[in-house]
Amino acid sequence: MSDPLQRLLELRALPVRRVIGLMSGTSADGINAALVEISGHSETTRVRTLAFQLYKFPPMLAARIFAAGDASAAELCDLDFALGHAFGDAASALMAQAGTSATDVHLVGSHGQTVYHRPPRGGRGDGSTLQIGEPACIAERTGLPVIADFRVRDVAAGGQGAPLVPMADYLLWRAPGKVRALQNIGGIANVTVVPDTVDGVYAFDTGPGNMVLDAVAVAASGGREHYDADGARAARGRVDVALLRELMAHPFFAEAPPRSTGREAFGKELVAPLLARLGADAPDAAWDDLLATVTRFTAEAIAQSYREHVLPRAGRIDEVLVSGGGVHNGTLMRSIAELLAPIPVTSVASHGGDPDAKEAVAFAVLANQTLFGEPGNLPAATGARGPRVLGKITL
Repeated sequence: MSDPLQRLLELRALPVRRVIGLMSGTSADGINAALVEISGHSETTRVRTLAFQLYKFPPMLAARIFAAGDASAAELCDLDFALGHAFGDAASALMAQAGTSATDVHLVGSHGQTVYHRPPRGGRGDGSTLQIGEPACIAERTGLPVIADFRVRDVAAGGQGAPLVPMADYLLWRAPGKVRALQNIGGIANVTVVPDTVDGVYAFDTGPGNMVLDAVAVAASGGREHYDADGARAARGRVDVALLRELMAHPFFAEAPPRSTGREAFGKELVAPLLARLGADAPDAAWDDLLATVTRFTAEAIAQSYREHVLPRAGRIDEVLVSGGGVHNGTLMRSIAELLAPIPVTSVASHGGDPDAKEAVAFAVLANQTLFGEPGNLPAATGARGPRVLGKITL
């Protein structure tokens, strides 16, 4: 049997590495899997996406993820392995879809599934974060080395542990003479401000993305729909200005970057009272109004973040490039464009990117950074005490 550590080191000598990036976000709708070719590292990084697919979680597994915040130690232990097997199966299925095998792929980078995230507050080094999806199970399923659990080293160094995509955003999306804002809208929304030098990059969570409006869409449809397709129901509704003002008073928005958030702030504790205002027998028009309001809430949270924390520091933003599931919500995108005008707001697809694959690709890039012993965090984004090599390696 060859030395697995030597095998890992030999990957650094390859001119091109094939890496699978795996990502499951706070929406917990499934596993985003991207197969990419990567050459170079750090400033010389170049990426070509070969294949991408979203592998939906079976309903029972999705339900277990949503309940993980209150799970017993035994359930959390079992779920860790169940998700690890699911991530491994997604990687294997992606290889089959791409017509390749593990002998032609070199590495897996897995974000895992966040089940709890408690960032440090007030500059104290007291944060913690937990991502599950056991990388040993991924390695067993695929036969490939796995780099996973990227967030914990940044948190251990006093950082927020999020967002972690800014390094990849800078390496892949910088443009000479431009200042871009890379706005991701997953369950939680985050922005990376990308000038043409790394010293000016910073990032933070803007607040809720699809999390609140998806939960309302599920309730509004009696569980038949998992999201408001294209924002159609929100477009029919009217924004409740008083409720919107109440939502925007959430204490998260008073925090200055670096900041991060998750289901703990914008999950059931925020959504349950909203649903209780209507009740299951509310007419469709009332649900449409609530969807219009929470959709505008996501847009207002993003716009306020730009007014208070992006534009004063960056001076200007030449364009906003949007990725994540929110890019497919026409009502949300129109609201963001309206609130940020005259700054152009478009999908990353307008520059040849895949808005759904972007974060999975980012974790392939972070795995490549770790392979070369290069930092994967940006302290200006997370507040960590310095650059750190991220992730744990399973051979």
